[in-house]
Amino acid sequence: MKLIEAMRRGRQGYLMSAPALALYLGLLVIPLGLTLVLSFNVFDYSSGINGDAYTFEHYASLLGDPYFYEIFLRTLWISGLTTLLCVLIGVPEAYVLSRMRAPWRSIFLILILTPLLISVVVRAFGWSLLLGADGLVNQTLQAFGGSPMKLLYTPFAVVIALVHVMLPFMIIPVWTSLQKLDPAAEQAALSLGASQFTVIRKVVLPQIMPGVLSGTLIVFGLAASSFAIPGLLGGRRLKMVATLIYDQYLSELNWPMGAAIAVALLLLNLLIMLSWNRMIEGRYKKSLG
Repeated sequence: MKLIEAMRRGRQGYLMSAPALALYLGLLVIPLGLTLVLSFNVFDYSSGINGDAYTFEHYASLLGDPYFYEIFLRTLWISGLTTLLCVLIGVPEAYVLSRMRAPWRSIFLILILTPLLISVVVRAFGWSLLLGADGLVNQTLQAFGGSPMKLLYTPFAVVIALVHVMLPFMIIPVWTSLQKLDPAAEQAALSLGASQFTVIRKVVLPQIMPGVLSGTLIVFGLAASSFAIPGLLGGRRLKMVATLIYDQYLSELNWPMGAAIAVALLLLNLLIMLSWNRMIEGRYKKSLG
């Protein structure tokens, strides 16, 4: 009887999870599978996509052309720098936010989350107005006797806008981890003569590493696949992988090549993020014994 009851509960569990599983398959697995198949299709500019013929030519071009290496390397270092800046800004900000009292904590939390309600395209246009040749930044430089600088369509513009967009995704996971931290541990360390810096380094940081890890994975993944910010603030010359995929799909009409680049970006992101996750988790477990 117990075995029959356990089997019945197992079937009920599968039935209850079937809608979520169908949604997962329909919105993620099947589109990724179709993209993977498309990346192997033969393409010719005169006849278009040949769905019945398959080739490795697109991946061979991707691996053998220095042009693609340059774009992938630019995407990786911009995404890495964005993630580093988000950590340096977001972790202290989350720590200060966790130490605030009501109602200031709620007010500043709303201020942090409010930009998420505004379209990324609108925020990108706002940065283009600030960093343009006649923008507020250059007008301020000229007012103080300086010469105007080329800020728009540079890596600087892309990084600063990405940090602005991605910062809430770093603050919230770290702030959530800080909510689980027992304040008595900090007070005990301070009462034993540890400095505030030592308390943060040896007591606080090891315990909030899961939040930092989650934030870095989210920020890096979103930055590496970002399209609106590089497209509007990087221009046509400062290409990143997402804008390159856009060009292959809509300008070149070479959908198989665009699919191959998208698959390569996905695999590279997974490799970097899994390696980073394993390294940080290993250090986290070691620090906690």
